Amino acid sequence: MTDFGPNPYVVDIEKTTLENQNYRTTVWTGKYMQMTVMAIKPGHDIGLEIHDDHDQFLRVEQGKARVQMGPAKDNLSFDKEVSDDWVILVPAGQWHNVTNIGDQDLKVYSLYAPAEHPHGAVHPTREDAERAHGHD
Repeated sequence: MTDFGPNPYVVDIEKTTLENQNYRTTVWTGKYMQMTVMAIKPGHDIGLEIHDDHDQFLRVEQGKARVQMGPAKDNLSFDKEVSDDWVILVPAGQWHNVTNIGDQDLKVYSLYAPAEHPHGAVHPTREDAERAHGHD
């Protein structure tokens, strides 16, 4: 899959999200925003993280997930289960994690503003994503 940004682009986001087999693939990277698609294996998660300078939007296209958020790593006071067609809105400055609690790949797409990952980034696995962010 190619990162089509920052060129004008339209996409069938449901089809693109469901066809993605990588942990994370950037689909479009612009000057102020980025869209990625993700495939999280059953029992796996995105990984506890925080974005101090931007909000994040995630939509579940397939699967069942546990969403946890909170003001500190050890205080994830927000805890909800979501499934197909649900949206997760992560405010800047909130620790958060999304865990696949279903029996099939969790397929989501995400919007960041500003962009979070390098243009064209493809991370076949979570471990690849962590290495790319310097979390060996």
